[in-house]
Amino acid sequence: MIVEARGSPGRVPASILIADDDAISRKLLRRLLEQDGHTVRAAADGRQAMDMFGEEPSDVVLLDILMPELDGISVLEQLKATSGGNDIPVIMISAIDETGSVARCIESGADDYLSKPFNPVILRARINAGLVKKRLHDLERARVHDVFSRFLPEHVVDDVLARTDTDFRLGGALTAGTVMFTDLRGFTAFTERRAPVFVIKALNQYFDETSDAILEHGGTLVAYRGDGFLAVYGAPIEVEDHADRALATARELVNVRLPRFNEWLHKNGVGEDVRMGVGLNSGQFMSGNVGSLRRLEYTVHGDTVNTASRIEGMTKTLGNPILLAESTRRALLRPPDDLQHVGEHGVPGRDSNVSLWTVDGVVFG
Repeated sequence: MIVEARGSPGRVPASILIADDDAISRKLLRRLLEQDGHTVRAAADGRQAMDMFGEEPSDVVLLDILMPELDGISVLEQLKATSGGNDIPVIMISAIDETGSVARCIESGADDYLSKPFNPVILRARINAGLVKKRLHDLERARVHDVFSRFLPEHVVDDVLARTDTDFRLGGALTAGTVMFTDLRGFTAFTERRAPVFVIKALNQYFDETSDAILEHGGTLVAYRGDGFLAVYGAPIEVEDHADRALATARELVNVRLPRFNEWLHKNGVGEDVRMGVGLNSGQFMSGNVGSLRRLEYTVHGDTVNTASRIEGMTKTLGNPILLAESTRRALLRPPDDLQHVGEHGVPGRDSNVSLWTVDGVVFG
């Protein structure tokens, strides 16, 4: 039985799924919710409810506990286990009014519990509270999606978000991958002779070119650093061919993206070319999001990262725009035929020498 109440103040329309084996209860609930402007689907048993939810998720789910085929608590447990189901508000409605049932519902993930007969005013209040909670969650998820998409390939963002908890921070992980550092040669002198407005415009043009290359090869853009950047391959989503992706990116940066950027400089009145150095190193490193709930930053740490930075710096003295460590060469699943050994070299901050490699046909101009 539903206790009727007059008046239904304006509500934000939502999609609501009802699961109740009592036909009269379903009819009354549907009428009440449709009067408030909601889109309503109704299932006569638990299994039908799960099928409906699988076809199209709802903003709120109302579940009766006692149902044939699959009872309400079983539906609740299965729903919460589905992708995205944990974020859907679920309100349990039942004639059962006993502490054990209420406790089991809450433990299984229910957001609220109402006993029959219920007051429609209270039901509306509970539904609206659930909708506010979900919409705040959706807004925050959209904001974090936007943040992640700035340094992750678009096709990876949803996978990453699916792995995070409710505060959207990626926990620290020890990952095996390839780290890339880049730097522009001659850009410091370039900035000293140009107006700040043009320097920033040129940097944005350069980063537009280079960022696309990283993301298109499945890399993660960790940070811009002056006129260079730090990127990683194999984190936060692990991939076996991280070294191959990094080397392919390095080639594209030097052979395609840099010449295109220099063409842009020429068209804008800059006569001289700029050059680029790329350093690659593979191994284990720590990765994760750091910061507060208001401001997040994805970062990587470890010796593998530090060594990659120093290898990039050695492109200045060795004259090779692309240098990769022996660790990266070993990690390549498809080593190219044009790999050239540069020799054993001391790396600042390391006790032992590092065997360095480059690729043929790529030299500083």
